[in-house]
Amino acid sequence: MKIAFVHYHLKTGGVTTVLKNQVSALQGRCETLVLTGDRAGTRMACPVVEIPGLGYDRPDMDTVPPEAVAEMVQQAICEVWPEGCDLIHVHNPTLAKNRRFLRIIKRLQQLGVKFFLQIHDFAEDGRPDAYFDESYPADCHYGVINRRDADILIKAGLKAQGLHLLPNAVTPLPVSPGQGKKELILYPVRAIRRKNIGEAILLSLFLENGLRLAITQPPNSPADIYRYREWVDWAKGHPLPVDFAAGQKTDFAVLVGAAQSMITTSIAEGFGFAYLEPWTAGKFVWGRRLKAICRDFEKQGIHLEGLYDRLDVPLAWIDAETFADQWQATVLRAAMTFGFPLDKTGVRTAYDWLTVRGQVDFGILNEPFQRQVLEKVLHDPSCKRTLRSLNPWLAAIGVPSNPAAIITHNRRAVARHYAIHACGERLMEIYRLVVSKPVCHRIDKTALLSAFFDLERFSLLKWNASA
Repeated sequence: MKIAFVHYHLKTGGVTTVLKNQVSALQGRCETLVLTGDRAGTRMACPVVEIPGLGYDRPDMDTVPPEAVAEMVQQAICEVWPEGCDLIHVHNPTLAKNRRFLRIIKRLQQLGVKFFLQIHDFAEDGRPDAYFDESYPADCHYGVINRRDADILIKAGLKAQGLHLLPNAVTPLPVSPGQGKKELILYPVRAIRRKNIGEAILLSLFLENGLRLAITQPPNSPADIYRYREWVDWAKGHPLPVDFAAGQKTDFAVLVGAAQSMITTSIAEGFGFAYLEPWTAGKFVWGRRLKAICRDFEKQGIHLEGLYDRLDVPLAWIDAETFADQWQATVLRAAMTFGFPLDKTGVRTAYDWLTVRGQVDFGILNEPFQRQVLEKVLHDPSCKRTLRSLNPWLAAIGVPSNPAAIITHNRRAVARHYAIHACGERLMEIYRLVVSKPVCHRIDKTALLSAFFDLERFSLLKWNASA
């Protein structure tokens, strides 16, 4: 088979890593080609063709009609394979990073091209700036990386025979064996807002025996950088066992080797590498559980004992009136942006549910409110006792009953279910279905948005870049 991959760019990041792994997994199974708007110096195990019209929109870039870009795509494919390809595998096509992208796909569909559209992230999941007003491509095969997304898309109109679950491949983390005592709790992450850095800092206040939290990388995007720098500046004035941008000072493999364990406090994930990768390096992972993501891993026999579902804090520790106003205003503003119908009474009811018993989950708060909580804990020793009473698991954070056995079991389970060769087998099975089994279905965007617009978990970190 001849497979052409398409992605906006090949810059370092999660989707680029997935794409690179897929190309590697297909070596010896089929012929591959990558088409991208920006190759960014990334090396692939197949030919790469750069077509700027496939890249992110930029103010300084000339607008090329989608029909012309579609023609460039066809020409690039035919220069490699004169008779064309069997299908085009597109990554994240439903994010409006390029406002012409859907029309490019639809034009190629009109020309008879078969598509497999793999969704990693949904604009409907708290990304209004990446939302398309127009309909998503119909009558083609779709792929998702977790069962939650598959269930949502089935309810939104896709048929099971045209929707495929394709978990990401997990490659072992690099490890440089360290010397002496393991004194780090490692958060191996680019510190974007959704990674909930404030919660990781709060947990660091409960570490004992000289342990320190190391956060590996700063973010890239302007909005995330601004909030990250606020954390760095705030931390300078407080006695915290936290090291920022540790990966810029020390080789990542050395950090992994020096880590006693790894942590995740993220409030939103697409696939959830943070729950799998640490085991490959022989490290226990603990932190916030995202139930809809973790259930896939637990069904594969991976034990995730070190996770908690929420971190309750007293509402009285923050400016509750301002928080209520901001939360409700953010909900209504987001609904208006997406054109999603909501009434103020329902929003108020949801807020009352979120703050029942005078408590709120720390992950619902944005950074200013999180810092109000941190200030209380730092300046009043009794507040630590209060948090332990509300969250009993804080008394023994990151301490499993039998770490060696759990690590060995989970390392084997990850290797068995998420190895690159298993990804290649799944891909080939999906491709055969895409080529041989046409489908007739489409996505109901209102139903899709409804599934993600969940007020019971509506976090200011996720839904409002300015809050």
